[in-house]
Amino acid sequence: MTNRERAMNILHYRPVDRFPAVHFGYWGELLTEWAEQGKIPKELSVGNWDGSEKDMELDKLIGWDFNWYHCTGSNNGLSPRFQSKELEVLPDGSRRVLNGDGIIERHKPGVTSIPSEDDYLLKDREAFETLFLPKMQYAPERVNTDYYKHFNETRPQDVPVGLHLGSVMGDIRNMTSVVGMSYLIYDEDEELFADIVDAYADMQYQCAKAILETGAKFDFAHFWEDICFKNGPLIAPDIFDELAGKHYKKRCDLCHEYGIDIISLDCDGVTEKLLPTWFANGVNTMFPIEVGVWGDQFEPARKKFGPGMLGVGGMDKTALRKDKAAVDAEIERMKRLASMGGFIPCPDHRLMPGTKFELVQYYAEEIKKIRI
Repeated sequence: MTNRERAMNILHYRPVDRFPAVHFGYWGELLTEWAEQGKIPKELSVGNWDGSEKDMELDKLIGWDFNWYHCTGSNNGLSPRFQSKELEVLPDGSRRVLNGDGIIERHKPGVTSIPSEDDYLLKDREAFETLFLPKMQYAPERVNTDYYKHFNETRPQDVPVGLHLGSVMGDIRNMTSVVGMSYLIYDEDEELFADIVDAYADMQYQCAKAILETGAKFDFAHFWEDICFKNGPLIAPDIFDELAGKHYKKRCDLCHEYGIDIISLDCDGVTEKLLPTWFANGVNTMFPIEVGVWGDQFEPARKKFGPGMLGVGGMDKTALRKDKAAVDAEIERMKRLASMGGFIPCPDHRLMPGTKFELVQYYAEEIKKIRI
């Protein structure tokens, strides 16, 4: 069987010869570490992104079958983005920088994690209508239709390939910051935040529709959100449902019209309270199902929603920084989840610095031994 057949069979509760060894990429710092340790060629540590030739070459070296994030889409974000520029250098060496989403970030020397947010441009209707709305308009040049007209002949055939549908709320959060989003939701202009969400979502729908109308075929469709953290959603579930639910449904219905029945969504953090909105409106696959400090989220979701709730992910990637015993424990847990059907084990996000190369090789080999 091909890896594409294995993945699609599992998610449709059909038999497979074995489970595929699936991953979700790496922190750049980890690839640098591995190159410095002599584990991988230096050339594979730079310019390596999901589904790239270097990514697939690294798959062979490690023993992975494929990266789940083989997705393609359109220019469905702000266009053009804001021009990034340095606004101020502070006494401690930190820099205040305007990013492409209109957020003013604070970059601290020597820190590689996500920068803190100092301020944001999207504060009121005037800013929305003059600075942001023009960047949210659909235009044919957002979609490379010539590429998609030949997509079925040129796409990888051995791995599942997804259509990236964009984001309903995660991108908006990137433009407003969590603080700004919270203020806008309860702003004196009660319709403003809904107008922002609607305008952005309509553009992304038009982009997905234009791609599908070319005849390009996809194995699944995919949303990116990141609208939760370790204590739950960053927005009240009832407000989220009211503002976002209809847009998930519209895009998922579009996918169904074109024969796409696997629709996955990437959201970090504790997602439990938003699952009803996603599941009711067409999303049916959790990914990457972060374990974090809160534990397994997939089994409770399966018990609540039944076999229609599918999953890719759920493996606690921190085990790959520890020892063989920790990895073996995770493999046993993956076997139990896999036995429920409709679930593909995968590390629960990008592998971070400190991950041990030999443990990753071991995990990839052992996952292939799962038989259901």
